[in-house]
Formats: sequence, C-alpha cells, structure tokens
Amino acid sequence: MANATTMPAITHVAVTVTGRGASKAWYTKVFSVKPVLDEDTGPFRHIVYLVGNTAFGLHGFPDLVGTEPCNERRPGLDHIAFGVASRDELAEWAARLDELGVDYSDIVDASNGSGLSFRDPDNIALELFAPPA
Repeated sequence: MANATTMPAITHVAVTVTGRGASKAWYTKVFSVKPVLDEDTGPFRHIVYLVGNTAFGLHGFPDLVGTEPCNERRPGLDHIAFGVASRDELAEWAARLDELGVDYSDIVDASNGSGLSFRDPDNIALELFAPPA
C-alpha cells in the first residue's frame, strides 16, 4: 500500500484555452501527435494528448470569464516544463521549434539544469528542461 503522505506522480494537466481550434492545431504540431481524446463533456470541450505518462488536456469553455492572455505574474499557473535527457536534446528541440515557426528563448544554463522557454497561443509559458550535465 502506498504511503498516503507521499504525493503520487502527476497523471494529467489541463489548461484552459480561448481558441480550441487554434490551440489543438498548435499543440498537435508541437507535440507531433494527435489527441487521444476530443470530446464535449457538457460544461467544456476536452482535448487530450498523451505526453510520456502524463495526459495533457486543453479545455475550451463556452462561457469563459475572460480572454486576456495568460500571465505568470498573476496567481495561478506559472509554467509547465517537459523533461528532456540532455542539453544536446534542447538544441535539437530549438531546431525543431525553428522548423515549426515557434518563437522560443535562448537555452539558459543554471546550476539545476538547462531550459528553453516558449509560449502557446494563449501565452501559457512552456519549457523544455534538461538536468545538469
């Protein structure tokens, strides 16, 4: 039996988007996979990708309370990071993002690893992160 005081792994992450069609096209292009689920749940449309062992969902609500771009300086989501094996793999991703026409930051090296940042159509901050060499 698992210890109830030890937090288990994250099974899924969902972000709310303003344009389901544009976000679905963008994430399908960047992830290089099609969604495993695309359904109307009633209160929202649910589009899900399998990224490693984690489900990544896009939620489109017909009654959004606002459409301003995501901003990590407001309470809520700061960013979502996807793990890669090495800094070399980050460089490969930079080339891939170039091919896709996705703007991204330079690779930033720090004591805890290296990262490359980019944003989705709703300005949600995404990162590719490699452990220190």
